[in-house]
Amino acid sequence: MTSRDAWAWLAIALLGFVGGQVVSLILLLASAAATGNLSRLTDLTKQRIPPSWVVISGLVGLWIGFVGAAVSASRLRGTGDLRRDFGLEFRPRDIVLGPVIGLAGQLLLLRLLYLPLEHVVPHLNDKLSQPAKHITGGFPGADLAVIAVLTVVIVPVVEELFFRGLLLRALVRIFGRAGGAVGPSLAVVTSGILFGLAHFELLQLLGLSAFGVVLSVMAYKFRRLGPSIFAHATFNLLAILSVAFPTGLLH
Repeated sequence: MTSRDAWAWLAIALLGFVGGQVVSLILLLASAAATGNLSRLTDLTKQRIPPSWVVISGLVGLWIGFVGAAVSASRLRGTGDLRRDFGLEFRPRDIVLGPVIGLAGQLLLLRLLYLPLEHVVPHLNDKLSQPAKHITGGFPGADLAVIAVLTVVIVPVVEELFFRGLLLRALVRIFGRAGGAVGPSLAVVTSGILFGLAHFELLQLLGLSAFGVVLSVMAYKFRRLGPSIFAHATFNLLAILSVAFPTGLLH
């Protein structure tokens, strides 16, 4: 990949992110109109636990933008093969390695990062779990099951393809001129921070960025996305379980 290709990938990634937000809004408006809630849409989106169609519209819109960006970058300035361009490949050991990292991320990394804040931020654990509750909390069994599957199966693949495939590889090439380990380190940290910022959650930014760095390290080290996808899936699964079973593993 040339530097020009890398900058093109970065530009396509930005367009994909913005485009995903736009598509999410369009789907949200269409869903609100179809359910007769167009006049109440603003209030519904601000609810602590919005209707499931609000959540699904937002997720699907982002996926269209993320996947569209990866596919476009691959076809326009790559080989056209997602495996070769972004490392979308799985191996048997990923099934073991990924979940171990995902477990460590939720049970160790996040706890250590937020330990100093426990006596500073009131009800810290409840506030940290709000994004998961926003996505999965309060829904009836069928809706919860659908959203849980989407969050654990689809989200990791789509987000890893975008952040650790398209974005990270573009940044590695762009920062490559720094030489030695500096370039890859800058790329890994930058992609991790962007991953955290993309979730628009201020309190969770520290944890999401830190875990994003971990996922980027995995993707860079193994040159493929299999391990980070399974790690991401496990991380999300534990977040969902913390909502479904609040007295379970994570409490």
